[in-house]
Amino acid sequence: MPRTPAKKPKGKKPSIPPFRRNMRSFFGGPSFFGNLTTTVLIFLVLMSAYSLFSGLVEPSSDIPLSVVAADVAAGKVQSITVRGDSLDLVYTDGAEKTSRKDPSAGLPETLATYGVTPQELTKVSITIQGQSGFEFWFLTLAPIVLPLLFIAFLFWFLSRQVRGAGMQAFSFGQSKARVTDPADLSQRVTFKDIAGAREAKEELLEIVDFLKSPKKFLDIGARIPKGIILMGAPGTGKTLLARAVAGEAGVPFFSISGSEFVEMFVGVGASRVRDLFQLAKKAAPAIIFVDEIDAVGRVRGAGVGGGNDEREQTLNQILVEMDGFEPTEKVVVMAATNRPDVLDPALLRPGRFDRRVTIDLPDRRDREEILKIHARTKPLGPDVALAVIAERTPGFSGAELYSLMNEGAILAARENRKEVTQYDLIRSIEKVMLGPERKSHLLTKKEKELTAYHEAGHALVSSILPNADPVHKISIISRGRAAGYTLKLPFEDKKMQSRKQFLDDIAATLGGYVTEELLFDDVTTGPSNDLMVITALARDMVARYGMSERMGPIAFGERNLGNEPYSEQVAAQIDAEVARIIDEAKSRAKKVITEHRTALDAIAKELIEKETVERHEFEKILIANGITPKKKEEEPGITIAPVGSGDIA
Repeated sequence: MPRTPAKKPKGKKPSIPPFRRNMRSFFGGPSFFGNLTTTVLIFLVLMSAYSLFSGLVEPSSDIPLSVVAADVAAGKVQSITVRGDSLDLVYTDGAEKTSRKDPSAGLPETLATYGVTPQELTKVSITIQGQSGFEFWFLTLAPIVLPLLFIAFLFWFLSRQVRGAGMQAFSFGQSKARVTDPADLSQRVTFKDIAGAREAKEELLEIVDFLKSPKKFLDIGARIPKGIILMGAPGTGKTLLARAVAGEAGVPFFSISGSEFVEMFVGVGASRVRDLFQLAKKAAPAIIFVDEIDAVGRVRGAGVGGGNDEREQTLNQILVEMDGFEPTEKVVVMAATNRPDVLDPALLRPGRFDRRVTIDLPDRRDREEILKIHARTKPLGPDVALAVIAERTPGFSGAELYSLMNEGAILAARENRKEVTQYDLIRSIEKVMLGPERKSHLLTKKEKELTAYHEAGHALVSSILPNADPVHKISIISRGRAAGYTLKLPFEDKKMQSRKQFLDDIAATLGGYVTEELLFDDVTTGPSNDLMVITALARDMVARYGMSERMGPIAFGERNLGNEPYSEQVAAQIDAEVARIIDEAKSRAKKVITEHRTALDAIAKELIEKETVERHEFEKILIANGITPKKKEEEPGITIAPVGSGDIA
């Protein structure tokens, strides 16, 4: 049956065949042809310049040979110097002239043909200077050799360009992994350099033990997992843990990013995977670390790129290489990702990445240990209490704690101080969370009053509702995108949140909006971020967490274009339930503000005067207005830390 030719898709450029692409890479692409054009242009310019300057040279002043013969016969010539075919004449009056003779005849014969007698010629001093061998051959061969040398130089110059491009083309499929030598102490990382992640380090200690002494595992028939995938939020130390495993075991560490495998050329990623595993096997025992493996390890068959997709070919090669390990091969593959949900199941099956190590955000004790590590190289003042900083930073990752300590040192250096104080670290917490202070963002008197009441509304509702977090700090100083902010403190690090906590958080977040509406009979753009936060939270309660009595314990999933897990009718019901939750929270916030109007005015007045109100000052205002502040229960492990966010003005 004849094959129907495929129609070319409209609006798309035809793809370049691999052969043409590789040839283009071999010849250096635009660089090669650009150099060739430049060389030809330079050659033409030089030729033009030579022609121009040669045209400017004055014409030769040689006199005819007949004049020379007449002057010799008249006795005007004193001497003649013969240099090949050239004649240099010196006259009796001191004048110097040049002429040329017939190269096939001598000077006497040439002058005799013009009637010069031997007697007349004897009166002239004739000197013959013969050419040296070098000068003769140079003048003879120069017109031939010099063009050949120029052409040879041109080909040499172009061959260098081709060789460089060719080497790049031939090395295109080689791995670009960075190798960390275990003997390099400046780059060596051990578990002592990592605080927290206790469970993760225990899991990885087995890998270290296997790399140090694999015999005891092999003798008993055990096969150590060859694939370990580190999962966790960004900044939790996945790459650092992988380097620590290599540092503890004292083996080479080959690190590469998942995106470095994929190129526009077909088969390059698979070639780099093969080369990487070959290098690791030669250096065994060794560790291969692939960061952000989700760049190539996503689920196959998603309909993007088809079976010839370069990313899928790279993933297939990784699967083949990992499955082809022998039990005695001492190569461990580690990978890191913060999106384990998108990885291909074949990548996570036993025999490949069969050990999954989850790295959580550090708790209070771990945060204190991390801060101590980052404080090693920083001169701390006597008032610094890292335990207090750890209590005020729940939810901070290791990377954010590093940034906190670094920002504290920058603040101290900016003020020309030699030590980092507690005040520097406190300020750096807010800088990391919300951004730098915007001192140039000056509020008018009306805006300052409105912002003060807005933040006072947040703080008051949060203090009255039983399941909301108590307030740690209130400020109307602009920071980042926030015109003001209220930091709230949980009594302990939370791993889960209840429905009642969500409802109280929504009501507390609406405190600023309700205050503006009640007191100023208007609303501004200030609560815009608050509204986005509570809308997303209410929708998650209904569609993800099953916290709606009307919709029931159902997870509806996300409704996107092409992915509609529920009907339009159900979507309308979800929207109605989200609106109901927000309306009820708004009514609760309005009730609190109406009943405690005196306290609201007192908080706002304090903010207008001082711009920043700390926790102890805020609690004094509450007590003065008959409100009992929330107290921390004396239990081990309970911490205080900010979880609030600012409002966008």
